[in-house]
Amino acid sequence: MSQLNGPARFRQLLKKAGYIQALGVWDPLSARVCESMGVECVHIGGYQSGVGTAISEPLMTLTELATLCHYVTAAVKIPVFVDAGTGFGEPLHVMRTVRELERTGIAGLHIEDQIFPKRAHYHKYVEHTVSCEEMVDKIKYAVAAKTNPDFVIMGRTDCMATSGFAEGVRRANAYLEAGAEMIMCFPNNEEEMKLAPKEINGPVAYVVSEGNRIKRPVRSRQEYEDMGYKMGTYPTQLLCPAVQAMKTVVKSFMETGRSGLDPDNMIKWRKECEDLIGLDEHYKVEAATVEK
Repeated sequence: MSQLNGPARFRQLLKKAGYIQALGVWDPLSARVCESMGVECVHIGGYQSGVGTAISEPLMTLTELATLCHYVTAAVKIPVFVDAGTGFGEPLHVMRTVRELERTGIAGLHIEDQIFPKRAHYHKYVEHTVSCEEMVDKIKYAVAAKTNPDFVIMGRTDCMATSGFAEGVRRANAYLEAGAEMIMCFPNNEEEMKLAPKEINGPVAYVVSEGNRIKRPVRSRQEYEDMGYKMGTYPTQLLCPAVQAMKTVVKSFMETGRSGLDPDNMIKWRKECEDLIGLDEHYKVEAATVEK
């Protein structure tokens, strides 16, 4: 399946009224599951890509991320939005990041105002941000590097945690003025969560991170839409339960030597996996060629 229309499809979602629920995926299969159930857009976040490759986001390279994007966009027709971290360096490096990732067929990407190289303790909410001026340059050169006018550059600010809400809003609006079309930010509490879409002069994305250890508010899709958010990303909601499901089966094998799974369910689930990868279409080709 080709993802050549990814940017155009995402652009259509942006133009429509309503909130874009971009579920977090980490490989082609998780993206295909989402698409098969009617999800309109998926998001390859740094958390998912880092955990899914067992590397961690701060240690991933541009090549590794681009390869992952190629596999995911080849598997689905729906738009794929991507976390490009800090853009892998300074403005010149950001330009190459945009060009390499745009070639994979993704719909757009976000870059953030954290330092590069990223540090692992980011996952413990230890934030380090660059100056607003440095990030503005990154946004300008990211926009200049894209070739498809539908490709979306989103600016992300992490400075609400380090420098306060007002500075986060100031930066968000500066990134929009520099050419970003959307903003991702991290309000610290309920009040800031409600204010952000009102004070930022463009579409805002919220990171709906269930399991976050700093009690960042998590609400329903409708509540985010009512507050004025245009998009939400969901980094943990599919990945963490998937790991737990595997651990449950492994535990059963270790304790009993058996999976503990219902045989009838396994027949059904195996067929669902085969349907997800289009195995019946493969059978048809073989029946018409090598099996004649």
